[in-house]
Amino acid sequence: MQEPSSVDTKLKEWLEYFREAKEVRRRYANWEFIRSQPPKIRVALEYYVETGVFRTAAKMADMAVDEFVDMAKDQANIPSTD
Repeated sequence: MQEPSSVDTKLKEWLEYFREAKEVRRRYANWEFIRSQPPKIRVALEYYVETGVFRTAAKMADMAVDEFVDMAKDQANIPSTD
């Protein structure tokens, strides 16, 4: 049996990091606020919770990046896991 390479090990570490980050975003998000938003913003916030990609989420919501991040952090309570 072949030993895992350092690349395999590093990849597993990164995958675990992203999985844990998504769990943190899901756990702390204010789902009541998110579900109360108009569809475009709700979908963008849900996308951000699932992926952590705020630039794409802001574009989906037709909002400036800083405006979206402020709303996600302050109103939707989605923690930044960067």
